[in-house]
This record gives sequence, structure tokens and C-alpha cells, in this order.
Amino acid sequence: MQIFYALSELPPDFGPTVATIGNFDGVHRGHQWVIGEVIARARALKARSLAITFDPHPARILRPQTALPLITPLAQKLSLLRDTGVDATLVLPFTAELSHTSARDFATQTLHDKLNIIELHEGENFRFGYQAEAGVESLDALGHELGFHVSVYTPRATHGVAVSSSTIRQLVAQGNVSRARALLGRPFAIHSTPASGRGYGTRYTVPTINLAPYSELIPAIGVYITTLDVNGETFDAVTNVGNRPTFGEDSFTIESHLLNFHPIALDESTPLTLSFLHRLRDEIRWPSPEALREQIGRDVRKAQRYFHLCRQLG
Repeated sequence: MQIFYALSELPPDFGPTVATIGNFDGVHRGHQWVIGEVIARARALKARSLAITFDPHPARILRPQTALPLITPLAQKLSLLRDTGVDATLVLPFTAELSHTSARDFATQTLHDKLNIIELHEGENFRFGYQAEAGVESLDALGHELGFHVSVYTPRATHGVAVSSSTIRQLVAQGNVSRARALLGRPFAIHSTPASGRGYGTRYTVPTINLAPYSELIPAIGVYITTLDVNGETFDAVTNVGNRPTFGEDSFTIESHLLNFHPIALDESTPLTLSFLHRLRDEIRWPSPEALREQIGRDVRKAQRYFHLCRQLG
């Protein structure tokens, strides 16, 4: 997949293109469906398939005080878009100047003149232009005028729930990672590194890893069955998201206990991917560290049964 970070990076002969525009936060099943249609149409028309997204998320420029954490930061989003098979992604820098561009100017100067779009595929709630002035009806009219076709999609549903980034964000924030997984089409994951100051060396021999502080979306405080990818190896894990109240003063951390641990090469820059599979319970203040250790033993046994059953089912 080609990635362009500005219109100026596009070659002069770029296109014709079949495209879709969106924030694609989560690159969930609905996004995947539309992008799949874009790819199929591009192949049929002997054109390039193109995803157009923005960085930073427009809400962080337009409503910074109320902007929500991201399901997928840019690097993860681009990796997931690459996995769809789309030919190229254009990451438009979202600036105050871009936010003041009218719908007509955007359609004419960007979609028609720069990207040579022949088809545009969008969800029915898509809006664009200054102060979100235009919807899909206006987009369709501009397409007729400028020579590109517009296809509009109703929201995709899974088990009766409409698939959307906002719904997934709410589910994860509530700790319902199992339902979020169904809408995403994969487990919700955090991409981070080990926490600093924990004594990680070139050979790490303790089966507990703390993640570095993470500023985007995390699940609700609680205990989860997870997997942790380290240097291409996947470990089964039980992860506590919370404040460790049993040990006195609250100290928020995301701490994973690896079930099938062996000594590994690890330092504070090692990439980690923590995937959340199932919520076990709330975080509890136990009367003593011994009581906590007994509960951790019960959590581990539940997680081991979970992984055993998953592997039996294939």
C-alpha cells in the first residue's frame, strides 16, 4: 500500500481512483465492508483504490476540549488499512485552514482536480465542508456536476448492533471487550512499550510486564483475559487495568501476567501489542496481598480454561 501524507506527494498522473473518505477510527467491520467494495470497483474499472483519512482526528482541531481517545492511533490505523488490500491511503493533515474549505472547493480542487476520482463510496451519515455543511445528497449533486459517481451505504449491523466507531468506543470504555471484538472483527488492542523504570533488561525473567502510559482508548478498570505480543511471540496473559488498591496508594497501571512465560529479550523500547479477549471481573481492594494472590490464582485458572477451550474449537 502506498501512503501519501499530503496532496503534494501525489504523482501528477495519479488516478483515476475509486475512493472512500473517513476517519476510519478502529477500521471496523463497517469500514472493511466499504473498503472492500472500493477495491472491487477499482479493479473492475482498472483504477486505483484509495482511502482518504485525516491526521490529527478533526475533533482534536475543532473540539479539543471534548475530543475522545482513539480506538486506533495513526500507525495502527495505517497498518489495518494496509491489511484490507487497498492500493493507497492519503493522510490529509487536518488544519484550521482545511476545516474552512467549502464542500464545493473540496470536491472540485481535491477530489476532482488532484485525485481524479471516478467513484466515491461513503456512509449515509458522511458530512464534509466548512462546519459540516454538506451531506451525501450534496456530494451526489457535486459528483454529477464534476463527473464522478457516488455510492452511499447504510450502517452495517452485527448481531443487531449497528457497527460504528462511537459504539465500539463506548463498549471498550465499559469493559465489554467481547462485544467490541464482534464489531471490530478482531480483538481490541493497545500498542505500546514496557513501562520505564521497571528494571527491564536484555533478558527479562519475571512473568509480569507493565505497559508504558497510554493516552488513547483503554478498557474500563478491571481484570481481563488477554494476549501479549512481544518480538513476534504471543503469550497468553491475565491483565489488570487499574490502580492496585490492595497495595495502598492508588497507582494506575496496565499490568499483564504472562501464563506461558519464559525468559525473553526485552527493553523499554520493545514494541508490545496487548489484545483484550474477555473481561473476568472488576478490580477489588482485597484485605491482604495473600488474598489477592489467591484471587490471581483463580483468575489464571479461568484464563487457562478459556485458552484451552479456544484451541479445542480451533
